Amino acid sequence: MLKFNYFWLNLKIDLMKKFLLFSLAVLFGSTVAKAQFQAGISGGLPLGDAGDLTTFAIAVDLGYLFDLSDDVHAGPAIGYSHSFGDKIDTGIGTVEIEDIKFLPVSGGIIFDASDDIGLGLNLGYALGINDGNDGGFYYSPRVSFSLSNSVDLFAAYRGISRDGGSFDMVTLGVEFGFE
Repeated sequence: MLKFNYFWLNLKIDLMKKFLLFSLAVLFGSTVAKAQFQAGISGGLPLGDAGDLTTFAIAVDLGYLFDLSDDVHAGPAIGYSHSFGDKIDTGIGTVEIEDIKFLPVSGGIIFDASDDIGLGLNLGYALGINDGNDGGFYYSPRVSFSLSNSVDLFAAYRGISRDGGSFDMVTLGVEFGFE
């Protein structure tokens, strides 16, 4: 059993290395003339399995978007998600669930549906960074509303597909762009 788990851990690490190298190649090797650094913070409410274990989440995201056209932007992103553990009454006593933390590494694309509305999707892998958390496939569709040239309000669905289930939440946040 230990060899089997070791094999999967090495496979996940190898895939992450390849994804990071690809992201860096896109970041530094692109010939696109205009790019924008983005930083965002959001709060979230857990759904489903995540809602049984956690009460609230905060997330911080950093990304770098290249203009593929006037209306389409794409690039790598990295983030940190911290979900606060809940207390569960078992009938015999109370069990306190540890906080659950992820480090999502992804690639994203955003389509400007209008001057003020953007539709996006991030796909990648969320590394589990606390004990017993293996991580999983990360996906996050989103819609953003422009408040100014450099500030967006966004709503997103964040999902992490893991062996035996998923860890899902809806989030609302603000994102700042720097050219």
